[in-house]
Parts: sequence; C-alpha cells; structure tokens
Amino acid sequence: MTVIEVRTEIEKVLKEVPEDILPQILEYLKQIQHQSPDQIKLDNNLKKILAEDKELFERLAQ
Repeated sequence: MTVIEVRTEIEKVLKEVPEDILPQILEYLKQIQHQSPDQIKLDNNLKKILAEDKELFERLAQ
C-alpha cells in the first residue's frame, strides 16, 4: 500500500470509530509522533510478545 492509500484507509476507519474513543486515538497518535521508528518497532514487538504469552503470565501469577 502506498502512503496515500494507508491514509485514506485510516480516514475511512476513523469515520466509523465511536466518538468517545477519538480522544484516546488522538493521544496515542501524538505519543507515537515523537518516537523514533526503532522505538515504535520495539514497543510493537513487546506488545506482541505480551499478547502471545498472556496465558503463561497468568499461570505464573497464580
């Protein structure tokens, strides 16, 4: 996808998002706007690992 296509898709999705969620999305976008691409990639990888191992972490916590 080109940048223009991605932006268009984002706009389409945003039109369907409930209004009460929009401030949270805006805050998230502002946060990532100031991060380096490496930091964003690292954050995404960590979130992926945590999501994949959620059950394991829950068992360890018990």
